[in-house]
Amino acid sequence: MSYLDERSLAFLLYDWLDAERLTRHPRFAEHSRETFDAVLDVSAKLAASRFATHYKKADQNEPVLDGETVRVIPEIKQALTAAAEMGLFAADFASEVGGLQLPKLVQTASMAHFMAANIATAAYVMLTTANARLLCAFGTRAQIETFALPQIEGRWLGTMCLSEPQAGSSLADITTRALADGEDRLGPRYRLSGSKMWISGGDQNISENIVHLVLAKIPDASGVLLPGVGGISLFAVPKILPDGTRNDIAVAGLNHKMGYRGTTNCLLNFGEGTRHRPAGAAGAIGYRIGEAGSGLALMFQMMNEARISVGLSAAALAVRGYRQSLDYARERPQGRPLIGGSKDPAARQRPIIEHADVRRMLLAQKSYAEGALALILYCAELIDQETTAATPQDKARATALLGLLTPVAKSWPSEFGLAANDLAIQIHGGYGYTRDFDVEQIYRDNRLNPIHEGTHGIQAIDLLGRKILRDREQALELLEARIEQTAEKAEGDAQLADLAVRLREGWAEARATIAVLASLDDPAQALINASVFLSGFGHVVVAWLWLDQACAVTAKLDEQDGFARGKFRACRYFFEAELPKARQQLAFVATLDTTAGLMPLDEF
Repeated sequence: MSYLDERSLAFLLYDWLDAERLTRHPRFAEHSRETFDAVLDVSAKLAASRFATHYKKADQNEPVLDGETVRVIPEIKQALTAAAEMGLFAADFASEVGGLQLPKLVQTASMAHFMAANIATAAYVMLTTANARLLCAFGTRAQIETFALPQIEGRWLGTMCLSEPQAGSSLADITTRALADGEDRLGPRYRLSGSKMWISGGDQNISENIVHLVLAKIPDASGVLLPGVGGISLFAVPKILPDGTRNDIAVAGLNHKMGYRGTTNCLLNFGEGTRHRPAGAAGAIGYRIGEAGSGLALMFQMMNEARISVGLSAAALAVRGYRQSLDYARERPQGRPLIGGSKDPAARQRPIIEHADVRRMLLAQKSYAEGALALILYCAELIDQETTAATPQDKARATALLGLLTPVAKSWPSEFGLAANDLAIQIHGGYGYTRDFDVEQIYRDNRLNPIHEGTHGIQAIDLLGRKILRDREQALELLEARIEQTAEKAEGDAQLADLAVRLREGWAEARATIAVLASLDDPAQALINASVFLSGFGHVVVAWLWLDQACAVTAKLDEQDGFARGKFRACRYFFEAELPKARQQLAFVATLDTTAGLMPLDEF
């Protein structure tokens, strides 16, 4: 069983985003649609046979700290080993580091299978590949060979260590310190001391080693940590050092989560002095990546990759929940039709999918789930546009548009994928609220996604404050040009012409709201309702992507086919039922209302 709709995925890849054209670029010339399909087929089968099979077991048997090591159920290791043997950790890496050199678009579609089947196990892959990619981008040759290649092979796993108990998402306030400790073949060596919180994969008994990418501050000559983010540097801190000894990293405790339980989540203490502490030296050994003080800038590569991966996981879980509630609605008999049905109480009950409200909930799920997946795949295709760009200007445009859409890609699927999972429980009725059906766990797993890798509010500030207002709307103009291209295509189709008008109206509402915010003297005032702006702006973006898909249906598919008609209907539903909500939200933001944002503390 595939936990994604494989026909829908093929439509998105080939009919909409034209993945085959990527094979004309030298980087992907050794691939073809056949190799892409082979990878996706292997991914779907492996996800079903190795990942999905322990989905509930991992939820019911949480990680355990046995004193020094965190232990997880053995099926997690078996699944990750199988994925590594298939080369899936290496899927989109360059061949010179052992990668398969697949397009990011295809790798993202492959990863969606694993995330839909078992998000907690798939998370280890996501973190590891993002860790290794950062090292390949910014590490020295020795650092890449030592720390990145074993992760690309899937023998080692990786983490990102940013948050601290007292700092949370406010990275300027971290206090983990790094003291210089000489230099060896792996570069400048430091001793790290401090605590890191919420570290996914922070410890486990799965892999041979764990590479922690740790943000820490190097103190000045007087031993004082520099304030702000400018003093932050990045370090590779392995659990097992190159000489085979344990590094001075201790698991202080596990976080007991609502969902996502198969992914260990740890409080780590660096430099407690319990291991590897020669006379006069204290702290966990770490190797600086890049220049001192550039740590946060480097880490943003991994953070942005993780943000898109969070959006992918939210979309994949939304799709799985939709498919499972659709199957349930088709099979579950209950009640009789209200319109045109027999009044005889002995008449045969009908499947609940025949009830109007159930159909409404299913179509809402479809519009959220498939819209979210389209958004993430579009972002993946932008990464491929960066790679295949013919000119520096083309690359810069793809980079700018990807930067603008990244906070949307993280937050919109997380918010509305969760809404889709909520509807999946509702369709199951009382059964959906029990642990006997997967939709209960899917909801709990997906509830993390609006929180980690930057909350909805943090993404909203990034989108509005940095990517739009501080950028002086340059990336926004690139997005506007693409939206207008879609509107022009749609207005030539009688079925879609009215939607082209509505899309332009929705975009005009977004631009008008931005103009009001840009006119304010106080930038902080513009951000008071940033979260509402992100939800509304995201809806306009997804409406655009739905209409663009509808144009692809017209161009590529038989419109009498039920699949094609379903795409049309989901698109129209989104414009009829959802886009008006966005316009209302954007209009509210434009009023500069401060009822909530400036509410006096003594009134709560």
